[in-house]
Amino acid sequence: MSTSALRRPSWTQPRVLRTEVLAGLVVALALIPEAISFSIIAGVDPRVGLFASFTMAVTIAVVGGRPAMISAATGAVALVVAPLVRQHGLDHLVLAVLLGGALQVALGLLGVARLMRFVPRSVMTGFVNALAILIFIAQVPYFVGVPWAVYPVAATAIAIMVLLPRVTTAVPAPLVAVLVLTTATALAHLALPDVGDQGALPDSLPSLFWPDVPWTWQTLTTVAPYACGVAVVGLLESLMTAKLVDELTDTTSRKSREAWGQGVANIVTGVFGGMGGCAMIGQTMINVRSGARTRLSTFLAGTFLLVLVVGLGDLVAMIPMAVLASVMVMVTVATFDWHSVRPSTLRRMPRSETAVMVVTVVVVIATHNLAIGVVAGVIVAALLFARRVAHLVTVVRSLEEDGARVRYTVVGELFFASSNDLVGQFSYGEDPADVVVDLSSSHVWDASTVAALDAVSTKYAARGKTVRIEGLNDASAAMHDRLAGRLGAEA
Repeated sequence: MSTSALRRPSWTQPRVLRTEVLAGLVVALALIPEAISFSIIAGVDPRVGLFASFTMAVTIAVVGGRPAMISAATGAVALVVAPLVRQHGLDHLVLAVLLGGALQVALGLLGVARLMRFVPRSVMTGFVNALAILIFIAQVPYFVGVPWAVYPVAATAIAIMVLLPRVTTAVPAPLVAVLVLTTATALAHLALPDVGDQGALPDSLPSLFWPDVPWTWQTLTTVAPYACGVAVVGLLESLMTAKLVDELTDTTSRKSREAWGQGVANIVTGVFGGMGGCAMIGQTMINVRSGARTRLSTFLAGTFLLVLVVGLGDLVAMIPMAVLASVMVMVTVATFDWHSVRPSTLRRMPRSETAVMVVTVVVVIATHNLAIGVVAGVIVAALLFARRVAHLVTVVRSLEEDGARVRYTVVGELFFASSNDLVGQFSYGEDPADVVVDLSSSHVWDASTVAALDAVSTKYAARGKTVRIEGLNDASAAMHDRLAGRLGAEA
C-alpha cells in the first residue's frame, strides 16, 4: 500500500464523515449561483446547468481518479458551447457534450494524462494565480450597484470566516456564515440580491434526454469542433486541478482514470440533457479547505445540490448573493500563491520562470479561458527552455602537433535549437584533410542535428577533406545511421 493511500482518511470514521458531509453542503450552496451563471453564459435554461452540476458531481465521485475534487458545469465549457447554442440550440449542445465525453474516454484510455509531466511549475503557479483572479473578478458584480446593506453583510461574512476557525473547526466557517446571515437578513427584512434573482430553480428531477437532430454528416461536422473543445478544455482544467489538489493534500491521484472518468461524467450528463462540465477549481478549493479528502464529499455536493434546488428551492432562493460572493472572495485569498509575487521571490527566481508565470496569468485573464492560458504558458516555457539549452553547447577545436589532423569536441545536447549554429563552428578552409568530430560528450536528439552534421561533412567533402564522426552513444548512433545522407543536406 502506498504512503499516500495510508494518509488518505476513510469516510467511515465519525469525524471524517462529519467533515465530508458539511464540506459537501458548503460546496452545494456555492455551486447553485455558479451553475445558474454558467447556464446564462451558455445561453440555456438555468435548469440545464444545475442538473449538469448534479450529474457531473455524482458520476465523477464514483468513476473519477481524484477524491475530493468537484466537477460540475463550468464557465470554460460554457464559453466553448455558447456559439453552438446560439446558432443551433440545445439539442446540438447535448450532442456535442456526448461526443466530447466519448472523446475524453478515448483520450484517457490512450494515456493523455501522462502529458501533464510537461507542465512546468511556473505554468502551474500562473494557473493558480490566474484562477484566483478570475474567481475574484466574477464576484465584483455582486458588490457594484447594490444596496448599501450588502457591504456590512459581506464584511460580517468575511469576519465569520476569518475568526471562527480560530475558535473551532468543527463546522465549516462558510456554512456558518451562510446560515447565520441568511437568517439575519430574512428576519430583518433586508431587500438584498439573492440566489432567487439569478434565475428560476427547478421543481422536478432531471429526466432522460436524447438530442433531436438530423443524423447527417453535416450535423457531425457542425458539432465536432465544439465537441473537441469540450473534451480538450475539460481535460486540461480537470488534470491541472487534480495536480493542484495532489500538492495541497500531499496525496496522489490516478490521472488516467480522472481523464476517462470526466468523459463518462459528460456522457451521463448529456444523457440527462446537461450542458457538460469539468473540474471546478473554486468549489474544489472550498471542499479541500473545509477538510474534505474522500469521494463522499463530491457525491454529497451533487446530492445536496439536487435536494436544495428541488426540495428546498424557496429557502435556497433567500440566500444573499453577498454571502456566497464573500465565500468565493475568501477562496480567492486562499488560492492565490502570494509567495510567488513577493519581491524576495521575484529577485531569486530566473526571469524566464517569472515570464512564463506572467504570460500564463495574462492570457488566462484576457481570454477568460484557463486552458488557453496553460497552453500559452507551456509553449513559452518550451521556447525559453530551448533557447537556454541551445547556448549550453560548446565546440572546442584542437589541432594535432603534426598539423595533419584536427579534432572538434562537441559538448552539450544537440537538437533543433542548438544544432542550427553547429555548421558555423568549423574552420573549413583552414583545417587539414583529416577532420574528427567527437560527440562523446553530446547526444543527438533529432533529425535537425543529423542534417547539420551532414552539412558539415558536405562542406568538407567539397574541399577534398574527410570527416569522421566518433563517440556517438547507442541511441545517437542509431539515429545517425538511419538518417545520415537521407535528409537532402546541401553545402
